[in-house]
Amino acid sequence: MLLGCSGGPACLLWFGSSLGQRLTVALTVVGSGLGLGSLGVAIMQPTPPTWHLPWFLPWGQFAIALDPLSVMFLAPVFVVPALGAIYGLDYWKQSEHPASGRRLGLFYGILAGAMAMVVIARDGVLFLIAWEAMALAAYFTATADQGNPEVRRAGWVYLIATHAGTLTLIAMFALWHRATGSFALTGVAMMPPAISGTLFVLALIGFGFKAGLMPLHVWLPGAHANAPSHVSAVMSGVMLKMGVYGIVRLTAILPGPALWWGGTLLAVGAITGIAGIVFAIGQQDIKRLLAYSSVENIGIIAMGLGLALLGRTQGRADWVILGLGGALLHVWNHAQFKSLLFFVAGTVIHAAGTRRMDLLGGLARRMPLTAILFVVGAVAICGLPPLNGFASEWLLYMGLFRTLSPHETSALAGAAMSAVGLAMIGALAVACFVKLLGTVFLGTPRSPVARQAHDPHAAMLLPIAALALGCVALGILPVLAVPLLARAIGCWTATPNACGLSIAALAPLSRVSVMALSLCGLLMAATLSWAALSRLRTIRKACTWDCGYARPTARMQYTGSSFAQMLVGLFSFIIWPKRYEPQVAGTLPHATRFGSVTPDTVLDRLVTPVFDLAGRLLPRLRVLQQGQTQYYVLYVLVAVIVLLWWGAMGVQS
Repeated sequence: MLLGCSGGPACLLWFGSSLGQRLTVALTVVGSGLGLGSLGVAIMQPTPPTWHLPWFLPWGQFAIALDPLSVMFLAPVFVVPALGAIYGLDYWKQSEHPASGRRLGLFYGILAGAMAMVVIARDGVLFLIAWEAMALAAYFTATADQGNPEVRRAGWVYLIATHAGTLTLIAMFALWHRATGSFALTGVAMMPPAISGTLFVLALIGFGFKAGLMPLHVWLPGAHANAPSHVSAVMSGVMLKMGVYGIVRLTAILPGPALWWGGTLLAVGAITGIAGIVFAIGQQDIKRLLAYSSVENIGIIAMGLGLALLGRTQGRADWVILGLGGALLHVWNHAQFKSLLFFVAGTVIHAAGTRRMDLLGGLARRMPLTAILFVVGAVAICGLPPLNGFASEWLLYMGLFRTLSPHETSALAGAAMSAVGLAMIGALAVACFVKLLGTVFLGTPRSPVARQAHDPHAAMLLPIAALALGCVALGILPVLAVPLLARAIGCWTATPNACGLSIAALAPLSRVSVMALSLCGLLMAATLSWAALSRLRTIRKACTWDCGYARPTARMQYTGSSFAQMLVGLFSFIIWPKRYEPQVAGTLPHATRFGSVTPDTVLDRLVTPVFDLAGRLLPRLRVLQQGQTQYYVLYVLVAVIVLLWWGAMGVQS
């Protein structure tokens, strides 16, 4: 039922165009509802339901289970793709995209089903099969607009990155089988530290590719920017968390984590968070900005996991509860507000026909409902009360501050520096989304396409509104998530309630609810007061002092690039921006223009040059491929002689 509710209905797209799409969406929504209901039934069970079935493959078995950790990651799998399917009814109509609509619908459903299987798989071979199905389905959905060269390039980069991660995971599961004698993903009592450390590193790399940890994020900005917006929402809000889930699951079954595991995750998370939001500030493409912001939020989640691992190493249950609790709650929160923001971005692109922020502006007057929903998502992603992003980050702050203790070693006390990084991430996120709000929704339109924009139909607005309500609900009542968080923490560690500790005792979320309700009350009172005053007073329109500009134009207002110029310059040692300065020469110079772009430091300045160099050098080796059998026999003979010589030298030594 978990898989059929997500992936099965997509096949109906092959029986018609608009009718097939509507039937698919209806069955997807019904199936997702059944999937959520099955999660509720599983939560009520005293022991997690498990199924073990033999199969035809020579390795592993079909083993699935539904424990509290799986529930935390399955909930977004059933919510976001269903809302995205509704959104796609108007955003990517089957009748308007006959060449790609059916393929997109089919692989969209497979993507959701594969993610569900990844989360419930309890066998390494089954996990890898589901993982590869998820990776390939994501490729076919992200490259729906395959006629665009930029889309094809982003898909190619994604394929290389995802298979590099998969190869690492194959090595990880092979080592797991050698250490345990089985592919079963169950906890073990003992394991040599060298093997467990190697498994952790392989997991961090393999799952880090999918999660988007820096510097393994190279596929993420291009794929998210060029995919259809409802696919971008699923990839960012849900699929990235499959990488997080892999790290959480492996660390749950590995015994005796070393101190450097948590320190590594804390450092990688802080670097990923800061660099991700700095790259986001420098973007001019609305969807690339949101993609880099996803990298930032994955960094925040990694910091929470790092704190939890330090807590397990040092026997500090409070660090485990606050770190893992904050990380898992942020998984939920990010799935909501980032999906909301990608839906809003798709609405803007659908209405204006462009992703460039500097061609937009003034959309708040033309798309008021979209603007209000965007503000909800922006406040949530900045971690500001009274919305849900604040609650999860508050748990992380509480946990990081607890590492400051005179009884801890200086190395552990250094973990508190991550709180400074988290604060920096929050401040930069505010600057980033103020830039996005001001450039896209405020001011005056900068192009004719922006003047023609309007709010979309209900099919696109309702999913955004549903996610906005979720952001408000979890922001005002984060205590609703505490029971599930407590059970998930108990599933991850054997001693979650040591010394009677709990989330409620360490960080009373009821105070967050009181503060959130107070802020909502103040905001409502201020809105009603403003509305009443605006009715009473008479507004007189007149020209103001214009500094000599009698006819101001849209070119005189700040663009996104100019707004972010100072911050981009401040962090130029990380992002290496390119500037195209005007060349003015001669008595009558030609028209020129100033411009700046922020390429990805890892992909565009490191990875791509290496691949370009390999593309120029490796073809020279084709001289070895003569197509004649005697040459290949000679190569084999030379290889055998070298290997025999190498073995003889080893025996003598």
